Amino acid sequence: MSHQPVQLGTFPTPVEPAPRLAAALGLGPDDLWVKRDDLTGLGGGGNKIRKLEWLAGAALAEGADTLVTTGAAQSNHARLTAAAAARLGLDAVLVLRGSPGRSRSGNLALDGLLGARLAWAGDVDRAGLDAAAAEVCAELRAGGARPAPIPFGGSSTLGARGYVRCGEELRGQVPDLRTAVVALGSGGTMAGLVAALGTESVLGVDVGALADPAAAVEEFAAPLTAEKVVADRLRVRRDQVGSGYAALTGPAAEALRLAARTEGIILDPTYTGRALAGLAAAVRDGDVRPGEKTVFVHTGGLPGLFGHADAVAYAEEGAVPHAR
Repeated sequence: MSHQPVQLGTFPTPVEPAPRLAAALGLGPDDLWVKRDDLTGLGGGGNKIRKLEWLAGAALAEGADTLVTTGAAQSNHARLTAAAAARLGLDAVLVLRGSPGRSRSGNLALDGLLGARLAWAGDVDRAGLDAAAAEVCAELRAGGARPAPIPFGGSSTLGARGYVRCGEELRGQVPDLRTAVVALGSGGTMAGLVAALGTESVLGVDVGALADPAAAVEEFAAPLTAEKVVADRLRVRRDQVGSGYAALTGPAAEALRLAARTEGIILDPTYTGRALAGLAAAVRDGDVRPGEKTVFVHTGGLPGLFGHADAVAYAEEGAVPHAR
């Protein structure tokens, strides 16, 4: 069946110059721009809205009354799936890795505000998470509901179509774009950008969400473009994962502070913090050069900062009392 997206976000998102951040990274004042996909509107904003326009559109076309998706406890995608469900008059069940902790801050607070039901899957791997979601869907069907499973991170070839549109927006906004830098998690965002902009124009910074994120990008992007997309030819940096997806790395922490203090832009510790740290490393090793137009794609995730104890502690350390 042919799928039509529903309208959930506010587009096109702006592209803003970042001359002070550019200077701090060693780029020229006109070299660096920020694509503000944190300003997509719905549910606190973020990149998943573009994917959910397609995925929720397909769910509605199939007669679904409940969206079911998976993620980590502080999943931005889960929060925005709950927001999309609320906007469309659907129920949402979020199948999350882990167990309820003492803190329900960050994205978890917003999940509750948006009316989502939470199903905790325990300490499981990706396959275990998928199995838990399948079980939830079976229980919902047995109770007479019509659930639609939404893939992890909203990432699939259908979801990636949302980022084809983003890539097309970028081409119009920054015609001489050389490199778009983006966090690489579940793969759909980078896949859509690669389909729109070409393999050579997109640099993905792996955040550690998948064992082989480049393979996911190839799978999702290949059906969307005439260009042959091959995983080992993608521009992917894997040097920012550190001790794992949930950890606050030193370079990501420095990137959070740098973006905030040069441009007043707030990043998150898991995705955009790592992506900016990857951009800084790419400038240092010559993969991103002065005199070329670079766009940092800000994919959102601010609520996740408040759900990350180490990131909150790091941010609070920077608040220096003013002597009176």
